[in-house]
Amino acid sequence: MGEIKYIRGDATVPSVKGVKLIAHVCNDIGGWGKGFVVALSSRWPEPEAAYRAWHRGRAAGDFGLGAVQFVQVEPYVWVANMVGQRGIRRGSKGVPVRYEAIDVALGRLADKAVELGASVHMPRIGCGLAGGKWSRVEPLIVERLLKRGLSVTVYDHGGSGS
Repeated sequence: MGEIKYIRGDATVPSVKGVKLIAHVCNDIGGWGKGFVVALSSRWPEPEAAYRAWHRGRAAGDFGLGAVQFVQVEPYVWVANMVGQRGIRRGSKGVPVRYEAIDVALGRLADKAVELGASVHMPRIGCGLAGGKWSRVEPLIVERLLKRGLSVTVYDHGGSGS
């Protein structure tokens, strides 16, 4: 079993050969416009458009906590929109991150990565606007991705991360 590779850089520009899957966490209310998604949208319009359409059709579809939408943005690059946070506000019920949903989504991500023969690239998912703790997310990545033999790179952009 490998280990997570941590690098400073931009997760939207993975510099490895082969198929790449870029994973990030979305909310369950259709909001897109702050955090890592800004970098995604400035590079490719497809993930945001797909996410918004997925949310609009949620009554008839699989949209919800733990769900994942895979969007191909280049011949060898896919984006995984993983629904892993309830709402966008911190309040009486705590932070928006939902670790159980991230865990389920990572299992689905692993299946797709194995199917595509892809490496996985991500920021510190669930730890920015969602308010999660990396000490809770990292073991989920180990369990769901590394134990399946997948290569995972986590990108710290700018600051020291959390």
